[in-house]
Amino acid sequence: MKRLLIAGVFLLGFALVGAPAHAQTGTARGRVVDEQGQPVVDAKVLLEFQGGVTRKYETKTSKKGEYTQVGMYPGPYKITVSKEGFQGSFVDFRISLGDPTQIPDFKMKTMAAAQKEAGGGTEALKTAFGHALALTQAGKLDEAEAAYKELIAKKPSVPEVYQNLGYIYSQKKDWAKAEDALKKAMELRPNYPDAAAALARVYADSGQSDKAMELMSKAAGDNPTDARAQFNMGIFSLNAGKSDEAIAAFQKALTADPTMVDAYYHLGTLYVGQNKITEAVQSLEKYLASNPTNPQNVATAQGLLAALKPKK
Repeated sequence: MKRLLIAGVFLLGFALVGAPAHAQTGTARGRVVDEQGQPVVDAKVLLEFQGGVTRKYETKTSKKGEYTQVGMYPGPYKITVSKEGFQGSFVDFRISLGDPTQIPDFKMKTMAAAQKEAGGGTEALKTAFGHALALTQAGKLDEAEAAYKELIAKKPSVPEVYQNLGYIYSQKKDWAKAEDALKKAMELRPNYPDAAAALARVYADSGQSDKAMELMSKAAGDNPTDARAQFNMGIFSLNAGKSDEAIAAFQKALTADPTMVDAYYHLGTLYVGQNKITEAVQSLEKYLASNPTNPQNVATAQGLLAALKPKK
């Protein structure tokens, strides 16, 4: 499930844990961009294994906004990106053996944009919101929690504040409070796909995977014309190994927004896995015709098309 915590997801200061690349490890590749699609340089990328054993890897993005992490233990990961001045974000993804696993692009919003969006129209609230985000980014979770609570006392109707507070509680593994905060965000802004994605992540992390899937399905159902809600459902289903559900969600995302380039890519790769060659070729050709900016995905799509299309 890609999607971003509007509030900012920031994790810093973890030790590197790696292993030499060999036949039994995997590789993650991806790209971090801003809202205009420009590379975000030197963003920290933290990859945390979710399979019951503590394994963490950390790397940074290049001048092109790209990152590569080799020597990874295969399996499910939570991948988090952060950089000073930006909101953080995360995605759940499964790393496979062999060929590099391509992670969907991270699109980061600046903290200034977040302040403007959630500040409620007053400079004082914008400043307070920015301060709370900065504390979150610095990993000062107790201070950030207090800052968000002060904001709520002054203006209890900003959904982004509750979403950020939900993130704080999730980092503390206080699942009940995280759930309450995120539900409040969704109450204040009905049909809020980003808050739904964050709450689904809380359910998944707390061992309630069925509840997480139910929530994502409901968010997608409640937002049939919201491309992001459908795309979130597609990513969540893809990570859960539910190919048919993922395909249906990506198709709905494209119906809502035919310019959602990454949906064509994921559809193409899913069709390959189901041996639906005609559909795979059509989706991958549409992806390449959309002038995508991710070089790894482009290379993968080109390679698949070369293998799938009959030689002339």
